[in-house]
Amino acid sequence: MRQKPFLHTILSPKLLDVYDVTDSLVVIIDVFRATSTIATALHNGAKEIIPVDNVDECIAIGKATPNSITAGERDGKVIEGLQYGNSPTDYPRSFIENKTLVLTTTNGTKFLHMSLKKGASEIITGSFPNLSAVCDYLLNTNKNVFLGCSAWKDKFNLEDTLFAGVVIQKVKQNFTVHCDSSLMAEEMYQLHQHEMKSFIRNTTHWHRLAQYGLEEDMEYCVSIDTANVLPKYNGRALVIN
Repeated sequence: MRQKPFLHTILSPKLLDVYDVTDSLVVIIDVFRATSTIATALHNGAKEIIPVDNVDECIAIGKATPNSITAGERDGKVIEGLQYGNSPTDYPRSFIENKTLVLTTTNGTKFLHMSLKKGASEIITGSFPNLSAVCDYLLNTNKNVFLGCSAWKDKFNLEDTLFAGVVIQKVKQNFTVHCDSSLMAEEMYQLHQHEMKSFIRNTTHWHRLAQYGLEEDMEYCVSIDTANVLPKYNGRALVIN
């Protein structure tokens, strides 16, 4: 009988060092809002998304890349020197189609590069808008999988953990799941799955971003399969797999 691959949930980038992600598939999760924006931009026709972990690199790559847009946020606000922010609504098809988006964010893009440096062999990104695409991909992999919650400045957050929970619920039959953080994530999702849009309003990240009038963004970010494509990192950029 073939041994099933393992699935683990990393609740914060701060915990990455205690896991061995070598030769594994890491799902970067940053529900509010990076991975929701990534799925949306690609779904709406973006050519590629180049994730970078600092502002200077974002600006430099943008200048060197034809037909590109630089975008990013820190603490929920557009960064000075960049053109756009990290809102899914910033990237309708009429604007983003066939363009390259160079993106840096507070949590998600940093965690992506941290995972690569730790030896991950495959990176995809996930959020509620592309839930089914993520689950379908995981059901067809034979690699160990790590669900990487980007958290908020290394602090645990609920929305990323809830997404990990629904993924686990849908794919666990194909994996060995001996992981308390995965058990907690799945139990938390099951407890709140029928009241997601009201429960999510209790999160600290909701309250933080609501100060900037971003409630519509966040409601979109917990809507299932509204941008159901699979962003996969190809060594340079995230593209539709």
